[in-house]
Amino acid sequence: MMEVRAKKALGQHFLTDQKVARKIVDALVTPFPALSWSGAKASSDARPVPCLSQKDGKGLKAAGGSGESYSPVLEVGPGMGVLTQYLLERKDINLKLVEIDTESVNYLLTHFPDMEGRLMEADFLKLRLEKFFPADFAIIGNFPYNISSQIFFKVLDYREQIPEVVGMVQKEVAERLAEGPGSKTYGILSVLLQAWYDIEYLFTVGSGCFAPPPKVESAVIRLTRNGRTSLGCDEALFKTVVKTAFGQRRKMMRNPLKPLVHTKAVRLGWNEAETADFLALPVFSQRPEQLSVEDFVALTNLLA
Repeated sequence: MMEVRAKKALGQHFLTDQKVARKIVDALVTPFPALSWSGAKASSDARPVPCLSQKDGKGLKAAGGSGESYSPVLEVGPGMGVLTQYLLERKDINLKLVEIDTESVNYLLTHFPDMEGRLMEADFLKLRLEKFFPADFAIIGNFPYNISSQIFFKVLDYREQIPEVVGMVQKEVAERLAEGPGSKTYGILSVLLQAWYDIEYLFTVGSGCFAPPPKVESAVIRLTRNGRTSLGCDEALFKTVVKTAFGQRRKMMRNPLKPLVHTKAVRLGWNEAETADFLALPVFSQRPEQLSVEDFVALTNLLA
């Protein structure tokens, strides 16, 4: 029987527990709600989503029949199809898949005849997703540990089109994303994602559920787009403030943010006393993990 060899360079650990696989698929909620912030219609009114063609995405064809009434879903890194088999059973979704591993692609095409026209061999991180999804779509997958953070940063880039993400990641990463202020695991990606998504830690998955078993536990999380339409501050500066603050997370905010304060002081022509008064504000005596999304928004406006 054809098997796929797990490749360390791709961070592959294949899920083998069927109950866990079905539970992950069941965690995906459809149909999507109308996305009022982007002006996109609900999935039932969306245009037919192009099917993904193999290799390079050329020769796209429209999904026929009643595909337009389905919720478009992209599975990232299907591997040997343990999630795919249950996703294909769902009649409420229009499934597409992207897989970087040629061996896995060949396995899927051999074992799942329905994959033809749905599966693309490509690097998800390099895909221009709008080419394949003109309207809203969800993402699901057993995400490789080595690129899980990059996957979520890409989700942020497409937040106006992605109302939901269900993914399995390293437990430590899941806790970091779902935790609120005050936690030692709360960090850069926690703040940036929670600005736009509600994040739920759904359940833990032991290492024995995988082949080969990873050295750490895993967890499944669900991201659901919140109703935020704007941060209420300069978004680029917001990202800079968050990343700079957590660059020295054990320090009080006045230390890592000194360069940003200096930039503002020079721009406004402050003297040393005025700069010192500004740095004496209470927020600069806090550590970054103590600040909520709203606190970081306020701080960004303070530094603008």
